[in-house]
Amino acid sequence: MVYDVKTGQEIVDKIAARLDKRLKRRDRNMILKAYELAEAEHRGQMRDSGDSFIHHPVEVALILADLKADVDTIVAGLLHDVVEDCDVSLDMIRTEFGDNVSSIVDGVTKISNLRLNEKLSSKALKSRMKAETIRKMLLAMARDLRIIIVKLADRLHNMRTIEHLKDVQKRKEKALETLNIYAPIAHRIGIHKMKWELEDISFKTIYPDEYKELKKMLNRKLKERESIMDEYQDVISQELKKYKISFRMKGRIKHLYSIWGKMTKKNKAFNEIYDLIALRIVTDDDVNCYKVLGILHALWPPLPGRFKDYIAAPKSNGYRSLHTTVITHRGEPLEIQIRTEKMNKEAEFGVAAHWLYKEGVDLSSRTWLNQLVNWHREFIESFSDLNSVSTVLEPDEVFVFTPKGEVIHLPKNATPIDFAYAIHTEVGHHFAGAKVNDRIVPIDYKLQLGDRVEIIVNKSSSGPSLDWLKYAHSNSTKAKIRRFFKNKYNTEYVNKGKEVIRKISKKMNKPIEGIIHSEPIEKLMDKYKLKNEYELYLKIGEGEITNEQLMKILMPEEEEEELPEIEESLKETKPGKGKEVIVGGQSGIDVHFAKCCTPLPGDEIAAVISSKGISVHKSNCPNIKSLPADKLVDAYWSPNTNRRYTAKILVDFKDNDKSCIPKIMERIESKHGSINKYAVETGKWGYNSLKVTLLVRDVSHLTSVMENIRGLKNVQVVKRIGRSS
Repeated sequence: MVYDVKTGQEIVDKIAARLDKRLKRRDRNMILKAYELAEAEHRGQMRDSGDSFIHHPVEVALILADLKADVDTIVAGLLHDVVEDCDVSLDMIRTEFGDNVSSIVDGVTKISNLRLNEKLSSKALKSRMKAETIRKMLLAMARDLRIIIVKLADRLHNMRTIEHLKDVQKRKEKALETLNIYAPIAHRIGIHKMKWELEDISFKTIYPDEYKELKKMLNRKLKERESIMDEYQDVISQELKKYKISFRMKGRIKHLYSIWGKMTKKNKAFNEIYDLIALRIVTDDDVNCYKVLGILHALWPPLPGRFKDYIAAPKSNGYRSLHTTVITHRGEPLEIQIRTEKMNKEAEFGVAAHWLYKEGVDLSSRTWLNQLVNWHREFIESFSDLNSVSTVLEPDEVFVFTPKGEVIHLPKNATPIDFAYAIHTEVGHHFAGAKVNDRIVPIDYKLQLGDRVEIIVNKSSSGPSLDWLKYAHSNSTKAKIRRFFKNKYNTEYVNKGKEVIRKISKKMNKPIEGIIHSEPIEKLMDKYKLKNEYELYLKIGEGEITNEQLMKILMPEEEEEELPEIEESLKETKPGKGKEVIVGGQSGIDVHFAKCCTPLPGDEIAAVISSKGISVHKSNCPNIKSLPADKLVDAYWSPNTNRRYTAKILVDFKDNDKSCIPKIMERIESKHGSINKYAVETGKWGYNSLKVTLLVRDVSHLTSVMENIRGLKNVQVVKRIGRSS
């Protein structure tokens, strides 16, 4: 939308008109001052449309006024770009406009600053940066929902003017991002009016031909249905007037992207979508909603399975309404929504309909808003990568009941495991089974709308099974299971770290405290930025700090081959950090790398689930060929691998060449391989064998090391081996 910005006073008048109220002089002056600052700072800046940049923050402020936002939010909308694009500090905004405005502008700026670098070529790196942007957005939501509402208004105006972006590919990328991230977030906080517009503009941008054709078909259908819908409204009006119920009624047309979604997901033709037009009846209180429902069901029979009571059990974003589908006297289905005026406002504006900040009301006093903030925190904890966004932000959900009748909201396709963890983490950890509607169900049962679920708990259970990750649908559930195993493994590694220090203490004949607080160890802790002894033991136990390092700094005169059996154990049983291996499509899962085949990045791999955890093998490892399919999970290396892995090689060399061993060691070190241990065996036919355990980055690194060794004169064979070789 383009309009002529003449004076600040006109802008204030426009905002006041959209707020439908008379603004106090103090509020008018504050909005005027914000406009004048933004206009001065953005002067000379232009948008792709050719308009002065000030048009953008003004339009954002007007969108916020349409949402009936408080003055602080509208002022923040006017100023949301001045810190990022102009020479204005947050301190100046705080001084001139107060802490609230400064906090909102700061939140929006931090989100905006996390932009993708267009020069990046790595798809994985782009994905990580995009994921971090979303994480920032959700952190902002948890802190103050007004931050994300300003960001949504900013995105909405950018989408309204997206046709001015000359690069077609960038337009489509921006639209896809809006469709996958911004529209679902608008849904999550209940601003359906904004969600629908974001979706339709994105649809038009990505699929312009399909959009035009669908719009043409819808307009044709509306003309055909106009008289029929008028007839239905007349019949309903006459019936409701008999009972003297106050109401207003209007038709609701399904938005284009929603129709497109039904057609593509359910493989239906346009003529098969029967709920293109629905009726919405708005009355004055909850009781009358149910009276209207009873009158409608007496007038026309309801379609079985199509009644939903979102008043008794609101959606997780606070949406409340009665939904029913009836078969009219024409023999066709008609969808009807029934709600109060307040519910209608909440349905359109969501959380924005509750501008409680200006009234000084604590957000936690509203149950659903409190649940929403808790959801944000859970999402931040469970967020692992960009793929998890679609699951967590997806609009589809089911609500089910506890045995006491409490409503629990879960994502669509949730299982009893998700329900157990939604009740309480400890209930989830000790899950032993579930009853749904008084019948035992399997662990992979998909919960249905209205199910009554009872969890069977085994208090003597040692905790969850990693196998549960296959059946959990909620990212929050998966995060809690992963956290359990991370804590469990951490305890094991701390104990291993203590054992290493204990052995060194015994060898040095020095108390453990004396070693821990020695100057070399304190320098080592500073190098790794370790805060305490626990973190030191953990690093040692995980193998991040090796025996080789410890011996070099504590006993530099000793041979580096001390304590090899402990070093090998630590290195080979160290779990993945969760970012190195993707298991079953999930990152962030702790894994062990199998000793039998010592897989490296670059090898094809498979994951094996057992009671001891998840172990990663080479896909051709003989030890996994006979395992049943349900024990194996698809796995592949993440592009984010950033540490060294254990590998083993065998080198055959002429036994009369005494200098061969140090030469082999030199060749390994010249290629930056770290030797962990080695052993020499007397062989046959005039050759000896050298078995070396070393640390390398990946298969390519190991190959370069082996090629370097093959260049030695008396070396006959160099090959990679497993433990059993």
